Amino acid sequence: MKQVVQNYKSGELAVLDVPVPGCKPGGVLVRSAYSLISTGTELMKVSEAGMSMLGKARSRPDQVAKVMQSVATNGVPATYRKVMGKLDSYTPLGYSLCGVVEQVGAGIDDVKVGDLVACAGNEHALHAELNWVPKNLYARVPEGLAPRHAAFGTVGSIALQGVRQGEPQLGEVALVIGLGLIGQLVVQLLSAAGVRVVGADPDPVRCELAERLGAVACGDPASAAVEAAVAELTDGHGVDQVYLAAGGGSNQPVELAARLSRDRGRVVDIGKCRLDLPWNAYYEKELDVRFSRSYGPGRYDPEYELEGRDYPIGHVRWTERRNLACFLDLVARGRVDVEPLVSHIADFDDAVETYRRLKDGDLKAVAVLFRYPEQEVEAEAPVMAVPAVAVSTKSTQRSPARAARGPVRLAFVGAGNYATSMLLPHLAERDGVALSAVVTTTALSAANAKRKFGFAGATTDLDAVLGDPAVDAVFVVTRHSSHAELTRRALLAGKAVFVEKPLALTEDELAGVLATVEESGNDRLQVGFNRRFAPLLQEARKRFGARTGPANLRYLVNAGRLQHGSWYLQQGTEGSRFAGEGGHFIDTASWLLQADPVSVYAVASSGNEDLQVVLRYPDGSTATISYVTTGAPGFPKETLDLVADGKVLRLDDFVRASVYGPEKWVSSRLPKARDKGQNAELAAFVKAVRTGGPMPVPLESLVATTSATLAVRTALAGGAPVTLARAR
Repeated sequence: MKQVVQNYKSGELAVLDVPVPGCKPGGVLVRSAYSLISTGTELMKVSEAGMSMLGKARSRPDQVAKVMQSVATNGVPATYRKVMGKLDSYTPLGYSLCGVVEQVGAGIDDVKVGDLVACAGNEHALHAELNWVPKNLYARVPEGLAPRHAAFGTVGSIALQGVRQGEPQLGEVALVIGLGLIGQLVVQLLSAAGVRVVGADPDPVRCELAERLGAVACGDPASAAVEAAVAELTDGHGVDQVYLAAGGGSNQPVELAARLSRDRGRVVDIGKCRLDLPWNAYYEKELDVRFSRSYGPGRYDPEYELEGRDYPIGHVRWTERRNLACFLDLVARGRVDVEPLVSHIADFDDAVETYRRLKDGDLKAVAVLFRYPEQEVEAEAPVMAVPAVAVSTKSTQRSPARAARGPVRLAFVGAGNYATSMLLPHLAERDGVALSAVVTTTALSAANAKRKFGFAGATTDLDAVLGDPAVDAVFVVTRHSSHAELTRRALLAGKAVFVEKPLALTEDELAGVLATVEESGNDRLQVGFNRRFAPLLQEARKRFGARTGPANLRYLVNAGRLQHGSWYLQQGTEGSRFAGEGGHFIDTASWLLQADPVSVYAVASSGNEDLQVVLRYPDGSTATISYVTTGAPGFPKETLDLVADGKVLRLDDFVRASVYGPEKWVSSRLPKARDKGQNAELAAFVKAVRTGGPMPVPLESLVATTSATLAVRTALAGGAPVTLARAR
């Protein structure tokens, strides 16, 4: 494998071929996807290595003291040989990365092969294709967090530990001196904690970036702007905390901290700057000077880091591993945004040139990432099996044709906003339909639905409804986490089932539904993918006509922000927003392209709210779904373009459609509300139940769309396309 190394004596940097580390007990072997260059710590090492021997000695007086002690103990010749031998050796670089677990050592049960993890440590998270990482120096990456963002985990933990040392309180004011990588993260963490932040850095670009990321004001520490901002925010009292995130040999940061702190303020040293404390200034204000030791408790303790002995949480709340996991969670939830800090992404093979450009100043950067060879990542890319649909040959439990048996009798499980606004209004007045029963978890909501839509009965007893032979079909319109189980129960009861999307939130749930279909012989299932039934889109596809070559489809979904408190935000139980809603858009794309996808690739912005999903189809067609939450509220929610064979189909939010080709067609603007196909979909479902004919959408298509939606999560976690392999 390849690894970045440096010879401290000569200053040489190289990418060497070295042996693959063994997977020892108590840790995991991780294949790197991205590793982060610390533009502070690592560049300091690189710069020192290029100095003369005298320069090295001046920069590291602590090491000189050790040499002198060795001379006194062992003599000059022995000490010289020891020092020269150490200097003239290759040493590693790097300490923050994200990668995929390739092998699990004995005693490890919290991760498995294929899991994405963030890793820490200047001996275990190196710029190398493979690293062995002990248990307390890795943390599982939250679902949906991009690998390049997870690679910030270690430097994020350093910033987080520094903030913890400052003990910030809501409403306080803090000064961050030094707005490099660590300083930018400290700004965001303090802002997330309800602290107003002033930044100080001589670089105006870094000042502007910090203000975009949450700082109230920033400026050159040598100017009056910083002092004026502090005076205004604190009524002249001074800041509650100062975070020293600067480097270099100047004593200015320490002096500025004393000048702008309030009486008994806290000064936290995170970086490596000169610390000649002006005694009078610090004494008069009785300033509390604190040091932040790297990633947190456990650092430099071999029993913790190498032997995996954790500290009890009741005694040490935030260890370095818990800090690492906490920072990843903050990034995954969008409380910290690391994407604006990424100045450059370099291929790992270009590591030496990247360091040279950073050292010489040709590359101005806050954060630089190494991206490891794509073929290595792709070799680990998962293949997701799309379950085969099988129906038992034994006597089916599904309902026979309904033509001679009166109206189709429907039961609703759930009566929330979507059911009462988009489904029941279309069914309540439909001829040939009888609303038999509504089941909810609370009696009042069932009573309200009965009163408003004319259900014959309202209950909280699901078993009674499923056991009622008079009920022909069951609508499952509950929260996402219950869809698969309720669908299974209704199918086993012999009912036709209409379940709102998503059909399932996990591969296991989907497999469970299909196992029920096979066991019961009941395949009477429809998922609420209504857009393919929209009259405007159906007409547009008809006008577009058949195609002979591959197509390119672009689907922009301006989803918008969710209101605070929405249950859609409960991702731990209800899945991500895209898991809940994305099937709509994948189904629409597949229907337009008349095929099921064969691979899925996805990338996400910070927090996994804005997604780009690329679907590939058997004939070479592609569909790109841009699912965004950060657009303007006044812009239409859904716009779609389909391009093929010299023709273009355009859909504008189900209000107007057009086709450009040999003949141009433009629809008239719809005079009333958008018709996204719910009415036509319900009509088709009721007809299928009444006649015993085929369901409106083949079960194979429903399964393919659900599998593709689930594959988005896998693609986000692995940073590589997911192949959808059809099970046989």
